[in-house]
Amino acid sequence: MAEPEWLTRLYDMNRRAEAGGGEERVNAQHKKGKLTARERIERLLDPGTFQELDKFVAHRATGFGMEKNTALGDGVVTGYGRVNGRLTYLFAHDFTVLGGSLGETFGKKIVKVMDLALRNGAPVVGLNDSGGARIQEGVVSLAAYTEIFFRNTLASGVVPQISVIAGPSAGGTVYSPALTDVVIMVKGISNMFITGPDVVKAALGQDVTLEELGGSAVHTKKSGVAHFMAEDEAESFRLVRRLLTYLPQNNSELPPHIEPRDSPSRTDAWLRGAAPSDPYDVRAVVRNVVDDGEFLEFHAEWAQNICVGLARLDGYSTGIVANQPLYLSGALDIDSSDKAARFVRFCDAFNIPIVTLVDVPGYMPGVELEHGGIIRHGAKLLYAYCESTVPKVTVITRKAYGGAYCAMGSKYGRADLNFAWPTAEIAVMGPEAAVNIIFRKEIEKAEDKAKETERLLADYREKMANPYVAAGRGIVDEVIDPAETRPKLIAALSSLRNKSEFRPSKKHGNIPL
Repeated sequence: MAEPEWLTRLYDMNRRAEAGGGEERVNAQHKKGKLTARERIERLLDPGTFQELDKFVAHRATGFGMEKNTALGDGVVTGYGRVNGRLTYLFAHDFTVLGGSLGETFGKKIVKVMDLALRNGAPVVGLNDSGGARIQEGVVSLAAYTEIFFRNTLASGVVPQISVIAGPSAGGTVYSPALTDVVIMVKGISNMFITGPDVVKAALGQDVTLEELGGSAVHTKKSGVAHFMAEDEAESFRLVRRLLTYLPQNNSELPPHIEPRDSPSRTDAWLRGAAPSDPYDVRAVVRNVVDDGEFLEFHAEWAQNICVGLARLDGYSTGIVANQPLYLSGALDIDSSDKAARFVRFCDAFNIPIVTLVDVPGYMPGVELEHGGIIRHGAKLLYAYCESTVPKVTVITRKAYGGAYCAMGSKYGRADLNFAWPTAEIAVMGPEAAVNIIFRKEIEKAEDKAKETERLLADYREKMANPYVAAGRGIVDEVIDPAETRPKLIAALSSLRNKSEFRPSKKHGNIPL
């Protein structure tokens, strides 16, 4: 029996759409070490779950040779599927069609899938590989961009948004990823920039390569635009799949609970010697406390004086914020304040409790930092903690001085429970500086200045800078054996699981951006 004509046509239309820009351009994509849009979707989603939308959409532009381009799909593949069995919406730029450039119908396809994600309360993943706005469509392409930016803003804090940069992300294209929750760049094939090397050369007379201008190393180490750098595309997809296991589908749900292998009552005597050693790697402390030592660190190579990321405690997703003594002694500066503030707000938006490990000597001093607005940036961190309403538990491991103590999840910044290790020092400033200010005259008059200074330091520590003083005033809820940090945190978070906290009704606050 002959195949019906309508079925033949349907098969033909599908073949045309799935061919993208054609064999030659697909081969060129592979030669650059890049997968095609459909190959990326196939590797990211659970097998056999992808449902494509707008497969036969084509551009409507005329002039400038656009009539010659008859590819279906208009340079972007959109739809939905499953990641670890959970509904996920996504779009993937197709660089083989007009360089993945964004035009009117391209934008409409992305907007449709984002609207569906919002209505159905599911994450959106964007696989980015685009040369930017479609010049042949002019202002229409800019309007399409802005429609996407608006959807990014509507979705922010409602459903998780994750961006993978697997090629160029140029001009206006960079702003959609920048508005999302997490940006993953693929080493060697990705870059993000507003103006390319040619423009920089013409405007500033500087010779710069794409990698130097906006490669993955730049944005994961210097600018902080990207949260992760994947070694290859396969790793980027694994990162997305892993990340989504820590997140709820939307802001009205809790993150999924994963049955732990690790005992909730496990203690670790190694922690008793962790803080007194100087310097120590706070990531080692985190891994000794969380389930199975698994910690997904965000921004691992940017603003390294603070460490943030996701882990689990007794199977429950938990955000970790911790000062890192290996860098700048864990002091807060401009970038670390921004990094931690953004992460705290991310956790708060998606109902993820926050555990804060405090070892902070203060805010970094310096003319450059003051002129750079450390007051404004430091205020962001204060704002983020005070604004957040998820369960918050803080452990002071060693130093907690001055305004930086206030900013790092302190009791009166509305942390629910505050613990301290016996090694903690909580004060306006370090004992040495305090003693030299308060007792300057006594030290100058002393016959043995060093001996008198030591006596005064011991007295100050006893009366002011130890955790028992704070515990005596209820500012610290309990001084704990460091070895028991894990079971203490698990018990604390368990008690806070039904937390409800009132906030005044308002349109939104005015965070000092």
